[in-house]
Order: sequence, then structure tokens, then C-alpha cells
Amino acid sequence: MIIKNASVYTEEGRFLPQDIFVEGDCFVDCADKVSDKTEIDASGCMAIPGLTDIHFHGCMGHDFCDGTLDAIDTMAAYEASVGVTTIVPATMTLDEDTLYTICKTAKEYREGEQKEKRARLCGINMEGPFVAPSKKGAQNGAYIRTPDIAMYDKLNDASGNMVKLIAIAPEVDGAMEFIEKKHGEVVISLAHTATDYNTAVCAFKKGASHVTHLYNAMNPYTHRAPGLVGAAVDMPETEVELICDGVHIHPAAVRTTFKMFGDDRIILISDSMMATGLEDGDYSLGGQAVKVVGNLATLADGTIAGSATNLMDCMRTAVLKMGIPLESAVKCAAVNPAKSVGIYDKYGSITPGKKANVVLLKKEDLALQQVILEGNLL
Repeated sequence: MIIKNASVYTEEGRFLPQDIFVEGDCFVDCADKVSDKTEIDASGCMAIPGLTDIHFHGCMGHDFCDGTLDAIDTMAAYEASVGVTTIVPATMTLDEDTLYTICKTAKEYREGEQKEKRARLCGINMEGPFVAPSKKGAQNGAYIRTPDIAMYDKLNDASGNMVKLIAIAPEVDGAMEFIEKKHGEVVISLAHTATDYNTAVCAFKKGASHVTHLYNAMNPYTHRAPGLVGAAVDMPETEVELICDGVHIHPAAVRTTFKMFGDDRIILISDSMMATGLEDGDYSLGGQAVKVVGNLATLADGTIAGSATNLMDCMRTAVLKMGIPLESAVKCAAVNPAKSVGIYDKYGSITPGKKANVVLLKKEDLALQQVILEGNLL
């Protein structure tokens, strides 16, 4: 196909008027390489790469931790329908046997025949169980344990080496050893932690390079105790996740974060749970009861329990309600996450040779107009 008349997001991070050429499931560089020259008129639209969510738990009544093929398939279908074309769902703090089943099922799903109209499963984000009890947030404290290399190896092997990120509280016993030994094979993310500034800096120097949902489940930044937030700012190779659902972080804090880190180091995530895409009501996360009202999902004690907002809506909120430039928001929702988990060679930009994942958004309000998934119209 040929997509014409769109304002296209380029690898340089700008929107330019140009045509997009697709042959099979990939982008090509000219019309001569397109066998079926069916044209899509994208007048009035912005064309952006399909988004990548590297941290979400569920949607449409299912959770990645259900550990079933049906759950992953339902999630992948929903995510594709909203323009999130590559996914790295997250686990929760659960017992080892349950985590093993989740990882084994993910491997089975990835190795099975890819169905149409499904986001591509590109990895696993292992959020827990190696977190700090004092900052467990919505994680189940009953299953928290100290970092265990043998356990991680067993789970990663069961997944077919799909674990792309792993959450670690750097102050707990065994954390620094884990970071030193494993940072070369998985992205180490500091998360659910009461760490101070110095301990966080030490962890970054030993190989950690990522921060899970910045500001949430960690000590706040203050002028005498900058903590993990201050340490992350000071370490230029560190990337941070932001949840821009309008609940987790105040718009002013989002704008400040972009000034501190720049759009090269921020990754927008949804942290969505199973209520996403559904009505308000009673749901669960990691085996714990969750009440959802609007965008707010909480445990019985009022703790925020993930979000009820998909990544495309988070990106839209960042632009329309928080004042983040669209160019920066797209970079943080499509480009940076793909780079973070090592899939930018195939995804994350509208570039010849990469998979043809394109989302067309209306210029005026960024309303979804069309999703092209690996060369197919959804």
C-alpha cells in the first residue's frame, strides 16, 4: 500500500509531509518496490510509528499473570486496536511456581502462529518479587523475596529468554550482586524501593540503567534527600518510566520531569490493569481486589493499583492536557521504549526495512483514525 498526504513522524523526530510505502509487512523506500499500489488518503492526519508499551499488566478483563494463552491473546488484540503494536507485559510479585507458568505460557504464545490484528509480544517485564516491603505499593507482600539469581535464570529460561527488564530494590540483601552479574543480559530497573541517593548511584554504577514508574513506590525528591529521583537525574545513561494517565503524576511534575531528563531519557508507560477498556467496577491485580472508578484504580486501603488507561491515551493526555510537545510524546511512547528493550532494529520508526506499524491520528485532537499493523489495515 501507499499512504499519502499524511504529516509523517521521521527518525529525526519531526513531522514532515511525505508518502509512506509498504510492501508485505515492511516499509520500503519508494513506490517502485510496492506491488499493490492501493492508496490510503491520510489527509489531515499525523502518521506515527506504532507504540511500544514496556510496562502494563492487563486490559479487557485479563491480566498477564493469568498465565493463559487466551489472556495474552485478548490483551494483544486490544493493544493493537488502540495503536500499541508491540508489547512487553509485566508480571507481579507472586510465588515462583506461578511466575514459572506465566513465563512458560509467554514462550508458548510467542512461538505459536501469530494471529492477525494482534500486537507483537516482544518480551516480559519482571516487576517483582525482588522489591522492598516498605514500598511494595500494589505488589503482594506475601511473595516478596530477596534477589535470587538462580530463580531469575530459571524463569528466564522458561520464557525462552524473553525477560527484557527486571525490577530490583537496590537496598535489599543481594541486590548489588544481582545487578553486577546480570546487567549485561537484562535491563535492571530500580523499583519499589526506599533507597537513598548514594545507594541508588552505586546501583547505577554497577549496571542498573532504568527506573520503574518514576515517583511512584519510591521516596520523594527533596532538597536534602534527593533519593532515587535525584540519582537518576545525575546518571546520564539512566532512562525513566512515566505514567501520564492524569492520576499517577501531576501535570506540572510531568513537565518538570521533561525539563530534568529531556525526551531522550523518558519512556511513557501505561501500567494498565485488567479494567482498561472496560466499565468501572471491581477487578483484581496480582491476586488483590481493586476498585476502578474512572481512571483511578485502588486497593481497599486506597493504594493506587496500576492504571485504567492504555498507552495511546496516556500519550494523548501528555500532549493535550499536560503541555508536552507531540514530537516528544511520540518519541517517548514509540522510539525510546523500543530502544530500551532492544527491538528498535525492527520497530519504533517509519523506516524502510522495519515492520510496517503505523498509526494515523487526526491532527486536531489526535483521535485514532487507522492502525496499520505489519502492513495490514486493522
